[in-house]
Amino acid sequence: MPDLENRPALSKHVWIIYILTFILLLCVWYYQWIVGLIMTVVFAASFYYSIRTERVLLDEAEEYISTISHRVKKVGSEALLEMPFGIILFNDNYQVEWSNPFMNQFKTSKDTIIGESLNNLSEDLIPMIIDNRNEIWVEIGDYTFLCVIKKEEKLLYFLDRTEHQELKERYHNEQTVLAIIFLDNYEEITQNMDDTAKSQLNSQVTAVLNNWSSRYGLYLKRTSQERFLAVGNVEILEELEKVKFAILDEVREMGGSESNPVTLSIGVGAGNMSLPEIGEIAQSSLDLALGRGGDQVAIKDENGKVRFYGGKTNPMEKRTRVRARVISHALKELVRASENVIIMGHKSPDMDAIGAAIGVLNIAKTNDVPGYIVFDENDVETGVSKLMDRIREDEELWEQFVSPEEAEDLMADQQSLLIVVDTHKPNMVAVESLLNYTDYKIVIDHHRRAEEFIDNPTLVYMEPYASSTAELVTELLEYQPKGTKLKMLEATALLAGIIVDTKSFTLRTGSRTFDAASYLRSQGADTVLVQRLLKEDLDVFVQRSHIIERTQIYNDHIAIAKAPSGKAYSPVLIAQAADTLLTMEGISASFVISERSDGRVGISARSLGDVNVQVIMEKMNGGGHLTNAATQIEGKTIDEAKEMLIEIIDELEYKKGRDSE
Repeated sequence: MPDLENRPALSKHVWIIYILTFILLLCVWYYQWIVGLIMTVVFAASFYYSIRTERVLLDEAEEYISTISHRVKKVGSEALLEMPFGIILFNDNYQVEWSNPFMNQFKTSKDTIIGESLNNLSEDLIPMIIDNRNEIWVEIGDYTFLCVIKKEEKLLYFLDRTEHQELKERYHNEQTVLAIIFLDNYEEITQNMDDTAKSQLNSQVTAVLNNWSSRYGLYLKRTSQERFLAVGNVEILEELEKVKFAILDEVREMGGSESNPVTLSIGVGAGNMSLPEIGEIAQSSLDLALGRGGDQVAIKDENGKVRFYGGKTNPMEKRTRVRARVISHALKELVRASENVIIMGHKSPDMDAIGAAIGVLNIAKTNDVPGYIVFDENDVETGVSKLMDRIREDEELWEQFVSPEEAEDLMADQQSLLIVVDTHKPNMVAVESLLNYTDYKIVIDHHRRAEEFIDNPTLVYMEPYASSTAELVTELLEYQPKGTKLKMLEATALLAGIIVDTKSFTLRTGSRTFDAASYLRSQGADTVLVQRLLKEDLDVFVQRSHIIERTQIYNDHIAIAKAPSGKAYSPVLIAQAADTLLTMEGISASFVISERSDGRVGISARSLGDVNVQVIMEKMNGGGHLTNAATQIEGKTIDEAKEMLIEIIDELEYKKGRDSE
């Protein structure tokens, strides 16, 4: 501020004017002293008036500035103390040294928060200050604050964002959610019903779903006999997730036969997207739920993340073959439109993958299209080595087996159709690079669909109810034109795939499994040869026994076997060990853990149905069926993998106990 005390009475420009005037006055005195005298009086009066006026103005300015300064100080002091946000100064011990009155409303037992630790306000404050964060969101009482941290000044600003946060939460909660509800087995249940029974079932299902929608505030509309559309918001979805979509259990217990109850699959789309996009995601979620066997909910958001609920039961066998006939016809048209057919299974193919591939090869030959099976001789498990030895003896069949390099050359030069059997995960196929060589891909699989899936398949035939992919391929063969008859070895390979995956028709076996086996037997499948192919070496039996003798019984009904460290075991061997453990008295689930030749740790899981091993393996980045699943873990030892497995089992068993209560 200018120094008003030392300022001259008159400004410089006024002094200059008076000096010039004085010089002119001297000139007047020199020529006319009378006029000079008069002008001198006028000059003196003017000079006095100017000094007096300037002093008055200066005094008034000083008084005004003094008043302004006082008001500014007063306003600043009042603003600091009364502004609607918090200010805190803290010391080196993170205790409050000073705060404005706004923060005193969060005091505990004292009249002020001065002297209290910042932890009393929020446990997040001190760690974030130490971490050199500039801003954090904290909740204190009923308020939500944006806390601005000035670490050097030991100063905190608390900006009230409660209303902003409430609006944000309201916006999030009111985002639209679309759900497509599908009655999984409506066609199978109602095909033998008369009109009265069918009407009663429809009314019962509609009543249960209407009550459910009214209870949670959903808008529900039936779009067909087996399909409903539900519209809600994120807040309703969160409430449904809290009860784990109990509507699945309500409908399952509602009616139908004990062997074939009514079940629902629900695909949910949610996120900050347009309605058409949400609808597409809801349909994609429903496809995912159905691909995993139905009787479950799949929820997908705009980030592609998927959450699952349900899936507590084994997939029910579909008694109608309409879908198999339709898929077989579509497969025939796609094969005939291609110059060649390339078939591949998963890495380290098992009997089911080899048998299914041979069955698809026959479909290609029946339609007069060259077919080839991708086979890497460096990736062969002992379980299929005997079958491959027999195939090598059949020169005509062995010529159709090509290496990955030969397959790439075939696909690069021609319009090829790629058929993937016994897997649907791109990272599990025998040669992942082949997926990029063609736009025409077909997936035939019997596993429950996982989140990871081959991009843009032309045709998908996934039936989790089926015992094996060999069973699905056998049904497709039955609806192909009567062309090239299956050879004895080809039919035997398909039958071996079914027998291996069903553990000699004891697990996941339906009436259609026996129908497929009967068809293969009529085509010349040799059951004695199957037994020879499945015979194991004594060394393998001894290795499996060594693993089994290291078994620990956990929670009285779960067998966990840990193979010796430092030795790699094949996936087939540990799977056989898990199967053997499941035959023991009192065991409802078995897990076998071992090192693999690729450096990872493998876990093979089996169950009789009471324990959902698929969910357990999915939490460890694996997958499979409710009763048959596996995973491979990188960067873990066997002991660490076992600890992880036990933690997941404990978590799921605890949740199961809570749900039963």
